[in-house]
Amino acid sequence: MRARIHCDTKPVYATGMKTCLVVLAIVLASASAHAQGRPHPTGFGTSDFEANKKFGLGLELGDLVGITGKYFVNSNQAIDFGIGDYGYAYRYYGDTGGIHLYADYLWHPKVLAKTDPFELPFYVGVGARFWDFGYNCPTGNNCMDATAFGIRVPVGIDFDFNNVPLDIFVQIVPTLDFFRDYAPHSVGFDFDFSLGVRYWFS
Repeated sequence: MRARIHCDTKPVYATGMKTCLVVLAIVLASASAHAQGRPHPTGFGTSDFEANKKFGLGLELGDLVGITGKYFVNSNQAIDFGIGDYGYAYRYYGDTGGIHLYADYLWHPKVLAKTDPFELPFYVGVGARFWDFGYNCPTGNNCMDATAFGIRVPVGIDFDFNNVPLDIFVQIVPTLDFFRDYAPHSVGFDFDFSLGVRYWFS
């Protein structure tokens, strides 16, 4: 069993973060305010969450770097998914990146804060991921291929904007991985961190 939190501070993350912020600024400046406003009073505390959006796509940065999407199946439950590279943090340990796929079912039980610009719902979920990677190859040679299937439990908060079709999320995802063709171990426990921004089409 392994337990580690990735805190990679390599320049690729700084570059990726700057790119994300630039994209966010452009979208904020040009987005039409077609998201439906919510007439709820503002304040702090806990109250029920009611989505005012349906389907969104965007960018995710962190232990996963890629595309993320979210679809609300009702007012407070959603399916999210992502595809990207799960390699940057693992390259610190001599591994190489590979395709990473995940999907989760999310519940948004309460809102932590309400303001005129946005609501701040808390969410938790359960899901699965698949990824493949090469390992034991810090120089890029003699790589051995491996795959993993993981059970995910995402926990996060979402800055869900009321009057523009955007949201920004921050989450931590405890994950239990089951490895195939990975010599160091067959089971591993991990914490992944990511943040992202999505544009909502409906």
